[in-house]
Amino acid sequence: MAVKTTTASLKKYELPPLPYAPDALEPYISKEQLALHHDKHHQAYVTGANADLEKLEKARQEGAEIDMKALLKELSFNIGGQVLHTFFWSNMAPAGSGGGGKPGGALADRIDQEWGSFDRFKAEFTKAAASVEGSGWAALAHCSMTDRLMIMQIEKHNNNVYPGFAILMVLDVWEHAYYVDYKNNRGQFIDAFWNVVNWDTVNRRLENL
Repeated sequence: MAVKTTTASLKKYELPPLPYAPDALEPYISKEQLALHHDKHHQAYVTGANADLEKLEKARQEGAEIDMKALLKELSFNIGGQVLHTFFWSNMAPAGSGGGGKPGGALADRIDQEWGSFDRFKAEFTKAAASVEGSGWAALAHCSMTDRLMIMQIEKHNNNVYPGFAILMVLDVWEHAYYVDYKNNRGQFIDAFWNVVNWDTVNRRLENL
């Protein structure tokens, strides 16, 4: 049976603006690379998520049969892309203007508590990012059950996610994140990332848990 809904008032996903100029992360991430990643690749996930929602809304209105398993899998993938990319842009900043260096405050204390030193954390996070199978992410997350920081590998946008963990920092290691600047050299891109990490943003995410 069809269900009438007012879809015009339902909110859709939107592409968030970059919090800095497209050339602000140079020389570590070029203007061309950043613009392609944000304007094309991230936009594709926003468009895909909204299209999936429209399919669901249409099926509800018309009472049509739908392959729910396939559609929800696709929706999870696209929403994951939207959420993780939104985190990614804001946990970077221009080198020397908020980006790079080492964390301070509560974040530094918690990293020392969990890993013993920032260098050990950095090495472990780097290995996690370098070894993600296929296309994926490395993330620093917080477990509320144990009150511990943990590193998480995320394949695609939605596999191997620790349910309920608050994400503090992410690194996109899909090839679309670095192929213009680094070709297929993921390791060079990961090394470059440490020069633009916005530790103030990561610290605020921890403090706001």
